Amino acid sequence: MAKRLLIQGGVAVDTDPVDTDPVAAAPADVLIEDGRIAAVRPGLPEPEGAEVVDAHGMLVLPGFVDTHRHTWQAGIRAIGPDIGFPGYLELVLGRLAPAHRPEDVYAGNLAGALECLDAGITTLVDWSHIQFTPDHTAAAVEALRRSGIRAVFGYCHPQGGDPEASAARGRRVYDEHFGTAGGLVTMAIAPLGPEIVSEEEALHEWGPARDLGLPVTVHMGYDADRADRGLDFLERNGLLTPGTSYVHGNHYSDEALKRIADSGGGVSVSPVVEVELGLGYPVTGRVVAAGAPAGFGADTVVSGPGDMFSLMRAAYALERARPNPGFTTRDALLAATLDGARTAGLGDVVGSLGVGKQADLVLLRTDLLGVAPAHDAVGAVVLSADTRSVDTVIVGGRIVKRDGRLLDHVVEDVLGPLAESAARLAAV
Repeated sequence: MAKRLLIQGGVAVDTDPVDTDPVAAAPADVLIEDGRIAAVRPGLPEPEGAEVVDAHGMLVLPGFVDTHRHTWQAGIRAIGPDIGFPGYLELVLGRLAPAHRPEDVYAGNLAGALECLDAGITTLVDWSHIQFTPDHTAAAVEALRRSGIRAVFGYCHPQGGDPEASAARGRRVYDEHFGTAGGLVTMAIAPLGPEIVSEEEALHEWGPARDLGLPVTVHMGYDADRADRGLDFLERNGLLTPGTSYVHGNHYSDEALKRIADSGGGVSVSPVVEVELGLGYPVTGRVVAAGAPAGFGADTVVSGPGDMFSLMRAAYALERARPNPGFTTRDALLAATLDGARTAGLGDVVGSLGVGKQADLVLLRTDLLGVAPAHDAVGAVVLSADTRSVDTVIVGGRIVKRDGRLLDHVVEDVLGPLAESAARLAAV
Protein backbone atom coordinates (compact mmCIF):
# COMPACT_ATOMS: atom_id res chain seq x y z
CA MET A 1 0.00 0.00 0.00
CA ALA A 2 1.34 3.42 -0.94
CA LYS A 3 1.79 5.61 2.12
CA ARG A 4 0.33 8.52 0.16
CA LEU A 5 -2.56 8.37 -2.26
CA LEU A 6 -3.97 11.40 -4.10
CA ILE A 7 -7.44 11.16 -5.60
CA GLN A 8 -7.45 13.93 -8.13
CA GLY A 9 -10.12 15.76 -10.11
CA GLY A 10 -13.33 14.20 -8.79
CA VAL A 11 -16.46 15.66 -7.23
CA ALA A 12 -16.20 15.03 -3.49
CA VAL A 13 -19.53 14.13 -1.90
CA ASP A 14 -19.08 14.61 1.84
CA THR A 15 -21.71 13.47 4.31
CA ASP A 16 -20.43 15.52 7.22
CA PRO A 17 -19.56 18.99 5.87
CA VAL A 18 -18.81 22.05 7.92
CA ASP A 19 -21.77 24.00 6.53
CA THR A 20 -25.41 23.36 7.31
CA ASP A 21 -26.12 21.14 4.31
CA PRO A 22 -26.23 17.51 5.58
CA VAL A 23 -24.54 16.42 2.36
CA ALA A 24 -22.33 18.68 0.25
CA ALA A 25 -20.75 18.04 -3.15
CA ALA A 26 -18.01 20.07 -4.83
CA PRO A 27 -14.91 19.48 -6.96
CA ALA A 28 -12.04 18.55 -4.64
CA ASP A 29 -8.99 16.34 -4.39
CA VAL A 30 -8.56 13.88 -1.54
CA LEU A 31 -5.16 13.17 -0.01
CA ILE A 32 -4.69 9.92 1.92
CA GLU A 33 -1.70 9.37 4.19
CA ASP A 34 -1.02 6.17 6.14
CA GLY A 35 -4.56 4.93 5.53
CA ARG A 36 -6.32 8.08 6.73
CA ILE A 37 -7.82 11.10 5.03
CA ALA A 38 -5.29 13.91 5.33
CA ALA A 39 -6.87 16.71 3.25
CA VAL A 40 -9.91 17.42 1.07
CA ARG A 41 -9.82 20.54 -1.09
CA PRO A 42 -9.43 21.66 -4.70
CA GLY A 43 -6.00 21.81 -6.27
CA LEU A 44 -4.02 19.80 -3.75
CA PRO A 45 -0.35 19.62 -4.72
CA GLU A 46 0.93 16.21 -5.65
CA PRO A 47 3.15 14.97 -2.80
CA GLU A 48 6.43 13.35 -3.66
CA GLY A 49 6.09 9.62 -4.04
CA ALA A 50 2.29 9.67 -3.94
CA GLU A 51 0.20 7.34 -6.09
CA VAL A 52 -2.30 9.38 -8.09
CA VAL A 53 -5.80 8.15 -8.94
CA ASP A 54 -7.47 10.07 -11.75
CA ALA A 55 -11.05 10.72 -10.62
CA HIS A 56 -12.12 13.15 -13.36
CA GLY A 57 -15.74 12.46 -14.26
CA MET A 58 -16.30 10.53 -11.03
CA LEU A 59 -18.05 11.10 -7.72
CA VAL A 60 -15.81 10.51 -4.70
CA LEU A 61 -17.72 9.61 -1.55
CA PRO A 62 -17.40 7.61 1.66
CA GLY A 63 -17.77 3.88 1.24
CA PHE A 64 -21.22 2.50 1.92
CA VAL A 65 -21.96 0.83 5.27
CA ASP A 66 -24.19 -2.25 5.43
CA THR A 67 -25.44 -2.36 9.02
CA HIS A 68 -27.08 -5.80 8.93
CA ARG A 69 -26.37 -8.80 6.72
CA HIS A 70 -26.39 -12.57 7.27
CA THR A 71 -23.34 -12.90 5.05
CA TRP A 72 -23.12 -16.70 5.23
CA GLN A 73 -26.30 -16.92 3.14
CA ALA A 74 -24.58 -15.91 -0.12
CA GLY A 75 -24.61 -19.54 -1.23
CA ILE A 76 -28.41 -19.75 -0.99
CA ARG A 77 -29.09 -16.49 -2.82
CA ALA A 78 -32.61 -16.12 -4.26
CA ILE A 79 -33.62 -19.58 -3.03
CA GLY A 80 -36.78 -18.08 -1.46
CA PRO A 81 -37.72 -14.98 -3.45
CA ASP A 82 -41.39 -14.92 -2.50
CA ILE A 83 -41.43 -16.45 0.98
CA GLY A 84 -42.80 -14.68 4.03
CA PHE A 85 -41.18 -14.69 7.44
CA PRO A 86 -42.57 -18.11 8.52
CA GLY A 87 -41.26 -19.58 5.28
CA TYR A 88 -37.85 -18.03 5.88
CA LEU A 89 -37.67 -19.51 9.37
CA GLU A 90 -38.64 -22.94 8.11
CA LEU A 91 -36.53 -23.06 4.94
CA VAL A 92 -33.42 -21.10 5.85
CA LEU A 93 -32.98 -21.44 9.61
CA GLY A 94 -34.82 -24.73 10.01
CA ARG A 95 -33.50 -26.72 7.02
CA LEU A 96 -30.60 -25.06 5.24
CA ALA A 97 -28.63 -23.52 8.11
CA PRO A 98 -28.01 -26.87 9.90
CA ALA A 99 -26.72 -28.29 6.61
CA HIS A 100 -23.91 -25.72 6.43
CA ARG A 101 -20.46 -27.13 7.07
CA PRO A 102 -17.61 -24.79 8.05
CA GLU A 103 -16.41 -24.82 4.42
CA ASP A 104 -19.87 -23.70 3.29
CA VAL A 105 -19.75 -20.83 5.78
CA TYR A 106 -16.31 -19.83 4.51
CA ALA A 107 -17.44 -19.89 0.87
CA GLY A 108 -20.56 -17.88 1.65
CA ASN A 109 -18.85 -15.32 3.86
CA LEU A 110 -16.00 -14.75 1.41
CA ALA A 111 -18.29 -14.38 -1.61
CA GLY A 112 -20.73 -12.24 0.37
CA ALA A 113 -18.03 -9.88 1.62
CA LEU A 114 -16.48 -9.56 -1.84
CA GLU A 115 -19.94 -8.89 -3.28
CA CYS A 116 -20.11 -5.95 -0.87
CA LEU A 117 -16.71 -4.57 -1.85
CA ASP A 118 -17.49 -4.96 -5.54
CA ALA A 119 -20.63 -2.86 -5.01
CA GLY A 120 -18.92 -0.10 -2.98
CA ILE A 121 -19.81 -1.35 0.50
CA THR A 122 -16.62 -0.93 2.50
CA THR A 123 -18.02 -1.69 5.98
CA LEU A 124 -20.20 -4.66 6.84
CA VAL A 125 -21.97 -5.73 10.02
CA ASP A 126 -22.07 -9.50 9.63
CA TRP A 127 -24.90 -10.78 11.87
CA SER A 128 -23.67 -14.36 12.08
CA HIS A 129 -26.14 -16.89 13.50
CA ILE A 130 -24.38 -19.94 12.07
CA GLN A 131 -22.16 -20.73 15.08
CA PHE A 132 -22.80 -24.47 15.33
CA THR A 133 -19.19 -25.33 16.18
CA PRO A 134 -15.95 -23.43 16.83
CA ASP A 135 -14.91 -24.39 13.30
CA HIS A 136 -17.98 -22.60 11.88
CA THR A 137 -16.97 -19.47 13.81
CA ALA A 138 -13.35 -19.66 12.68
CA ALA A 139 -14.43 -20.07 9.05
CA ALA A 140 -16.71 -17.03 9.19
CA VAL A 141 -14.07 -14.78 10.77
CA GLU A 142 -11.26 -15.96 8.48
CA ALA A 143 -13.36 -15.33 5.36
CA LEU A 144 -14.07 -11.76 6.45
CA ARG A 145 -10.37 -11.15 7.06
CA ARG A 146 -9.42 -12.75 3.74
CA SER A 147 -11.86 -10.53 1.84
CA GLY A 148 -10.24 -7.24 2.84
CA ILE A 149 -13.48 -5.59 3.93
CA ARG A 150 -13.93 -3.63 7.16
CA ALA A 151 -16.33 -5.75 9.17
CA VAL A 152 -18.03 -6.04 12.53
CA PHE A 153 -18.50 -9.74 13.23
CA GLY A 154 -21.77 -10.05 15.12
CA TYR A 155 -21.42 -13.24 17.13
CA CYS A 156 -24.77 -14.90 17.85
CA HIS A 157 -24.80 -17.58 20.55
CA PRO A 158 -26.23 -20.91 19.34
CA GLN A 159 -29.84 -21.23 20.49
CA GLY A 160 -30.57 -23.83 23.13
CA GLY A 161 -28.24 -25.44 25.61
CA ASP A 162 -26.90 -24.00 28.82
CA PRO A 163 -26.99 -20.14 28.80
CA GLU A 164 -23.92 -19.79 31.00
CA ALA A 165 -21.93 -22.14 28.75
CA SER A 166 -23.04 -20.16 25.68
CA ALA A 167 -21.90 -16.90 27.28
CA ALA A 168 -18.56 -18.44 28.16
CA ARG A 169 -18.17 -19.56 24.56
CA GLY A 170 -18.76 -15.99 23.39
CA ARG A 171 -15.91 -14.82 25.60
CA ARG A 172 -13.66 -17.55 24.18
CA VAL A 173 -14.50 -16.41 20.65
CA TYR A 174 -13.31 -12.93 21.57
CA ASP A 175 -10.12 -14.22 23.17
CA GLU A 176 -9.30 -16.58 20.29
CA HIS A 177 -10.12 -14.34 17.34
CA PHE A 178 -10.17 -10.71 18.46
CA GLY A 179 -8.41 -10.14 21.76
CA THR A 180 -5.06 -9.07 20.30
CA ALA A 181 -5.76 -9.31 16.59
CA GLY A 182 -6.64 -5.71 15.72
CA GLY A 183 -7.10 -4.98 12.04
CA LEU A 184 -10.22 -4.40 9.97
CA VAL A 185 -12.45 -7.06 11.58
CA THR A 186 -13.84 -6.38 15.04
CA MET A 187 -16.48 -8.11 17.17
CA ALA A 188 -19.96 -7.35 18.43
CA ILE A 189 -22.44 -9.48 20.35
CA ALA A 190 -25.56 -10.40 18.39
CA PRO A 191 -28.05 -11.66 21.00
CA LEU A 192 -31.29 -13.41 20.10
CA GLY A 193 -33.15 -12.03 23.12
CA PRO A 194 -35.20 -10.61 24.58
CA GLU A 195 -37.81 -11.00 21.81
CA ILE A 196 -36.74 -14.47 20.62
CA VAL A 197 -35.43 -16.21 23.75
CA SER A 198 -36.32 -15.90 27.44
CA GLU A 199 -35.24 -12.92 29.51
CA GLU A 200 -32.92 -15.14 31.54
CA GLU A 201 -31.16 -16.33 28.38
CA ALA A 202 -31.01 -12.77 27.10
CA LEU A 203 -29.19 -11.61 30.22
CA HIS A 204 -26.54 -14.28 29.66
CA GLU A 205 -26.28 -13.33 25.98
CA TRP A 206 -25.64 -9.69 26.88
CA GLY A 207 -23.02 -10.63 29.49
CA PRO A 208 -19.96 -10.81 27.19
CA ALA A 209 -20.84 -7.43 25.68
CA ARG A 210 -20.82 -5.80 29.09
CA ASP A 211 -17.71 -7.69 30.28
CA LEU A 212 -15.66 -7.07 27.14
CA GLY A 213 -16.95 -3.61 26.22
CA LEU A 214 -18.39 -4.82 22.91
CA PRO A 215 -21.26 -3.25 20.98
CA VAL A 216 -24.57 -5.07 20.56
CA THR A 217 -26.63 -5.64 17.41
CA VAL A 218 -30.04 -7.19 18.10
CA HIS A 219 -33.26 -7.97 16.23
CA MET A 220 -35.92 -5.98 18.12
CA GLY A 221 -39.16 -4.17 17.50
CA TYR A 222 -40.26 -6.30 14.56
CA ASP A 223 -42.81 -8.22 16.63
CA ALA A 224 -45.79 -6.03 17.50
CA ASP A 225 -46.63 -7.99 20.66
CA ARG A 226 -43.10 -7.86 22.11
CA ALA A 227 -41.64 -4.53 20.96
CA ASP A 228 -42.44 -2.38 24.01
CA ARG A 229 -41.82 -5.24 26.45
CA GLY A 230 -38.35 -5.76 24.99
CA LEU A 231 -37.30 -2.15 25.51
CA ASP A 232 -38.68 -2.21 29.03
CA PHE A 233 -36.59 -5.32 29.74
CA LEU A 234 -33.44 -3.58 28.53
CA GLU A 235 -34.14 -0.51 30.65
CA ARG A 236 -34.86 -2.56 33.80
CA ASN A 237 -31.56 -4.37 33.44
CA GLY A 238 -29.38 -1.42 32.54
CA LEU A 239 -28.98 -2.59 28.94
CA LEU A 240 -30.55 0.38 27.15
CA THR A 241 -27.09 1.77 26.48
CA PRO A 242 -25.11 3.59 23.77
CA GLY A 243 -23.63 1.50 21.01
CA THR A 244 -26.63 -0.77 20.49
CA SER A 245 -28.02 -1.30 16.99
CA TYR A 246 -31.71 -2.23 16.93
CA VAL A 247 -32.41 -4.24 13.80
CA HIS A 248 -35.74 -3.61 12.03
CA GLY A 249 -37.85 -1.88 14.71
CA ASN A 250 -40.92 -1.91 12.46
CA HIS A 251 -43.40 -1.85 15.34
CA TYR A 252 -41.77 0.75 17.53
CA SER A 253 -43.87 3.79 18.33
CA ASP A 254 -42.41 7.26 17.87
CA GLU A 255 -41.96 7.36 21.65
CA ALA A 256 -39.99 4.10 21.60
CA LEU A 257 -37.75 5.39 18.82
CA LYS A 258 -37.12 8.51 20.89
CA ARG A 259 -36.08 6.27 23.82
CA ILE A 260 -33.56 4.60 21.53
CA ALA A 261 -32.29 7.97 20.32
CA ASP A 262 -31.93 9.28 23.87
CA SER A 263 -30.02 6.13 24.89
CA GLY A 264 -27.44 6.62 22.13
CA GLY A 265 -28.62 3.70 20.03
CA GLY A 266 -29.26 3.42 16.31
CA VAL A 267 -31.67 1.50 14.10
CA SER A 268 -30.72 -0.76 11.20
CA VAL A 269 -33.42 -0.82 8.53
CA SER A 270 -33.69 -3.51 5.83
CA PRO A 271 -36.18 -1.78 3.54
CA VAL A 272 -36.57 -4.51 0.93
CA VAL A 273 -36.54 -7.65 3.09
CA GLU A 274 -38.79 -6.16 5.79
CA VAL A 275 -41.51 -5.55 3.21
CA GLU A 276 -40.88 -8.78 1.34
CA LEU A 277 -41.02 -10.96 4.47
CA GLY A 278 -43.99 -9.07 5.90
CA LEU A 279 -42.23 -7.74 8.99
CA GLY A 280 -43.86 -4.32 8.71
CA TYR A 281 -43.36 -0.91 7.12
CA PRO A 282 -39.70 0.25 7.33
CA VAL A 283 -39.13 3.03 9.85
CA THR A 284 -36.27 4.93 8.19
CA GLY A 285 -37.86 8.38 8.21
CA ARG A 286 -39.39 7.95 11.65
CA VAL A 287 -35.98 7.04 13.08
CA VAL A 288 -34.45 10.17 11.56
CA ALA A 289 -37.31 12.28 12.96
CA ALA A 290 -36.72 10.78 16.41
CA GLY A 291 -33.09 11.88 16.34
CA ALA A 292 -31.41 8.48 16.07
CA PRO A 293 -29.13 7.37 13.25
CA ALA A 294 -30.73 5.05 10.71
CA GLY A 295 -28.57 2.71 8.68
CA PHE A 296 -29.44 0.31 5.88
CA GLY A 297 -28.89 -3.45 5.78
CA ALA A 298 -29.37 -6.00 3.01
CA ASP A 299 -30.28 -8.59 5.67
CA THR A 300 -30.56 -11.68 3.47
CA VAL A 301 -29.93 -12.27 -0.22
CA VAL A 302 -32.20 -15.30 0.08
CA SER A 303 -35.06 -12.94 -0.77
CA GLY A 304 -33.56 -9.52 -1.42
CA PRO A 305 -30.80 -7.60 -3.20
CA GLY A 306 -27.31 -7.23 -1.80
CA ASP A 307 -26.28 -3.78 -3.07
CA MET A 308 -26.71 -0.40 -1.38
CA PHE A 309 -28.16 1.30 -4.46
CA SER A 310 -31.22 -0.96 -4.28
CA LEU A 311 -31.61 -0.31 -0.56
CA MET A 312 -31.34 3.47 -0.88
CA ARG A 313 -33.93 3.56 -3.66
CA ALA A 314 -36.33 1.27 -1.84
CA ALA A 315 -36.14 3.29 1.37
CA TYR A 316 -36.46 6.57 -0.51
CA ALA A 317 -39.54 5.39 -2.42
CA LEU A 318 -41.21 4.00 0.70
CA GLU A 319 -40.64 7.25 2.61
CA ARG A 320 -41.84 9.41 -0.28
CA ALA A 321 -45.06 7.37 -0.31
CA ARG A 322 -45.94 8.67 3.16
CA PRO A 323 -48.28 11.67 3.53
CA ASN A 324 -46.31 14.95 3.51
CA PRO A 325 -42.92 13.28 3.09
CA GLY A 326 -39.86 15.14 4.29
CA PHE A 327 -37.36 12.43 3.45
CA THR A 328 -34.86 13.41 0.74
CA THR A 329 -32.15 11.81 -1.37
CA ARG A 330 -29.66 13.38 1.03
CA ASP A 331 -31.29 11.53 3.93
CA ALA A 332 -30.99 8.28 1.97
CA LEU A 333 -27.29 8.81 1.24
CA LEU A 334 -26.64 9.77 4.87
CA ALA A 335 -28.21 6.47 6.02
CA ALA A 336 -26.00 4.57 3.56
CA THR A 337 -22.82 6.26 4.81
CA LEU A 338 -22.31 8.31 7.98
CA ASP A 339 -25.49 7.34 9.83
CA GLY A 340 -24.84 3.74 8.85
CA ALA A 341 -21.39 4.06 10.40
CA ARG A 342 -22.93 5.56 13.54
CA THR A 343 -25.44 2.71 13.71
CA ALA A 344 -22.57 0.23 13.40
CA GLY A 345 -20.65 1.97 16.19
CA LEU A 346 -18.01 3.30 13.78
CA GLY A 347 -19.12 6.90 13.33
CA ASP A 348 -15.75 8.18 14.52
CA VAL A 349 -13.91 5.83 12.17
CA VAL A 350 -15.63 5.93 8.76
CA GLY A 351 -18.70 7.31 6.99
CA SER A 352 -17.51 10.74 5.83
CA LEU A 353 -14.60 12.50 4.16
CA GLY A 354 -13.57 14.05 7.46
CA VAL A 355 -9.85 14.64 7.92
CA GLY A 356 -8.41 12.00 10.23
CA LYS A 357 -10.95 9.31 9.40
CA GLN A 358 -10.02 5.99 7.89
CA ALA A 359 -9.84 6.31 4.11
CA ASP A 360 -12.74 4.05 3.11
CA LEU A 361 -13.91 5.52 -0.19
CA VAL A 362 -15.79 4.67 -3.36
CA LEU A 363 -15.40 6.32 -6.77
CA LEU A 364 -18.49 6.21 -8.97
CA ARG A 365 -18.44 6.73 -12.73
CA THR A 366 -20.92 9.20 -14.17
CA ASP A 367 -20.09 8.61 -17.85
CA LEU A 368 -22.55 5.74 -18.23
CA LEU A 369 -25.92 5.43 -19.91
CA GLY A 370 -28.51 5.73 -17.21
CA VAL A 371 -26.22 7.82 -15.01
CA ALA A 372 -25.07 10.69 -17.22
CA PRO A 373 -25.58 13.59 -16.97
CA ALA A 374 -25.25 13.79 -13.18
CA HIS A 375 -26.75 17.24 -12.60
CA ASP A 376 -27.18 16.68 -8.86
CA ALA A 377 -24.43 14.51 -7.40
CA VAL A 378 -26.48 13.13 -4.51
CA GLY A 379 -29.52 12.52 -6.67
CA ALA A 380 -27.31 10.67 -9.14
CA VAL A 381 -25.95 8.36 -6.43
CA VAL A 382 -29.35 7.56 -4.93
CA LEU A 383 -31.59 7.48 -8.00
CA SER A 384 -29.39 6.72 -11.02
CA ALA A 385 -26.16 4.90 -10.16
CA ASP A 386 -25.87 1.15 -9.74
CA THR A 387 -23.14 -1.42 -9.31
CA ARG A 388 -21.87 -0.71 -12.87
CA SER A 389 -20.82 2.71 -11.61
CA VAL A 390 -18.41 1.41 -8.96
CA ASP A 391 -15.00 2.04 -10.52
CA THR A 392 -12.66 2.20 -7.52
CA VAL A 393 -13.01 1.07 -3.90
CA ILE A 394 -10.55 1.94 -1.14
CA VAL A 395 -10.48 0.44 2.38
CA GLY A 396 -8.14 1.91 4.97
CA GLY A 397 -6.20 3.69 2.24
CA ARG A 398 -5.66 0.50 0.23
CA ILE A 399 -7.18 0.13 -3.23
CA VAL A 400 -9.18 -3.11 -3.38
CA LYS A 401 -11.02 -2.41 -6.64
CA ARG A 402 -9.77 -0.36 -9.57
CA ASP A 403 -11.07 0.21 -13.09
CA GLY A 404 -14.10 -1.89 -12.19
CA ARG A 405 -12.09 -4.96 -11.14
CA LEU A 406 -11.34 -6.47 -7.71
CA LEU A 407 -7.58 -6.59 -7.25
CA ASP A 408 -6.92 -9.15 -4.51
CA HIS A 409 -9.16 -11.99 -5.62
CA VAL A 410 -9.82 -13.97 -8.78
CA VAL A 411 -13.59 -13.98 -8.93
CA GLU A 412 -13.76 -17.36 -10.64
CA ASP A 413 -11.74 -18.89 -7.80
CA VAL A 414 -14.30 -17.56 -5.31
CA LEU A 415 -17.37 -18.55 -7.30
CA GLY A 416 -16.19 -22.12 -7.88
CA PRO A 417 -16.36 -23.26 -4.23
CA LEU A 418 -19.53 -21.20 -3.77
CA ALA A 419 -21.21 -23.06 -6.66
CA GLU A 420 -20.19 -26.43 -5.23
CA SER A 421 -21.52 -25.44 -1.81
CA ALA A 422 -24.73 -24.06 -3.30
CA ALA A 423 -25.43 -27.24 -5.28
CA ARG A 424 -25.01 -29.42 -2.20
CA LEU A 425 -27.18 -27.16 -0.02
CA ALA A 426 -29.95 -26.89 -2.61
CA ALA A 427 -30.21 -30.69 -2.64
CA VAL A 428 -30.80 -30.91 1.12
